[in-house]
Amino acid sequence: MLYELVAFSDQISVLNVFRYITFRTGGAIFTALLFVMLFGPGIIDLLRVKQGKGQPIRDDGPKSHLSKVGTPTMGGLMILAGITVSVLLWANLRNPYIWIVLGVMLGYGAIGFYDDYLKVTRRTSSGFSSRMRLGLELLIAAIATGAVMYLGPPEISQVLTLPFFKNMVLDLGLFFLVVGVFVIAGAGNAVNLTDGLDGLAIVPVMIAAATFGLIAYLIGNAKFAQYLQIHYVAGTGELAVICGALIGAGLGFLWFNAPPAMIFMGDTGSLALGGALGAIAVATKHEIVLGIVGGLFVLETLSVIIQVASFKMTGKRVFRMAPLHHHYEQQGWQESTVVVRFWIISVILALVGLATLKLR
Repeated sequence: MLYELVAFSDQISVLNVFRYITFRTGGAIFTALLFVMLFGPGIIDLLRVKQGKGQPIRDDGPKSHLSKVGTPTMGGLMILAGITVSVLLWANLRNPYIWIVLGVMLGYGAIGFYDDYLKVTRRTSSGFSSRMRLGLELLIAAIATGAVMYLGPPEISQVLTLPFFKNMVLDLGLFFLVVGVFVIAGAGNAVNLTDGLDGLAIVPVMIAAATFGLIAYLIGNAKFAQYLQIHYVAGTGELAVICGALIGAGLGFLWFNAPPAMIFMGDTGSLALGGALGAIAVATKHEIVLGIVGGLFVLETLSVIIQVASFKMTGKRVFRMAPLHHHYEQQGWQESTVVVRFWIISVILALVGLATLKLR
């Protein structure tokens, strides 16, 4: 919206600042942060009244979590609202990549919201049919990936780029659609699995958003892309604004989600934020780098897969409890220790991911 003021920069020169993605990204950070901080308490009070007993706590989970009974969920609503308002205000709304990522985020948010709603109303740890939920996720991801393939440069629209290599790519043809769907849906569910402790998921999400904000900015700038010898994708630089809004909204949410949490983001937030990161990775042709930067989410997901597979095949469990963060809780780590150490891992992985831009 504010980007349109650039049209009047000939008459009022100061309006030229809205031309710069860096300026608008900064504006998006502060707008989303302010929105969540201002409206967060009201949203929490409303959700507490509407939900009564709050999010159901698993009986088979760590006993320390029983003290969290009554904490409201669906806090993702304040995050998504903050991001959406901020992006509509600061982004160039003529850029199709903005709408693709917003579409994935809000679509996955709607799926997560319905799942949270069923959990709260039915007082159960499971929501609606897993097959229906996954089917909707795959459909949204397929539409988004197809749009990215249509908009991208023809020479790289169907290729999988490999980090640490200058010109090595895998031409997948139409099979890239499957890869894109896997990345988007996989990222959404991976973040969802990670969201099990106060503040655990939102900080790694913000770290990944900051990393991909920089990647999107560089990928969308022809000069920087040429200098770094990475693929240039026109228009993707604008996605830095969405990443900025995500960081701002995440910071605001962390104020209320820090231990002891006043609210949980629920599937409404975790599924949506993961899906948005996946869509940004597909748009910027950095799908594998997302697996590095979001390595914590990958580890959490793998721990669940390994646990289930091991139990079905051998009757034995590899971990004391899955996802991975519960395993360390069962080993005696304090919740805050698990959270902070996982944050540190996320920072390290983000630095490795950024290194792929130069080490080629």
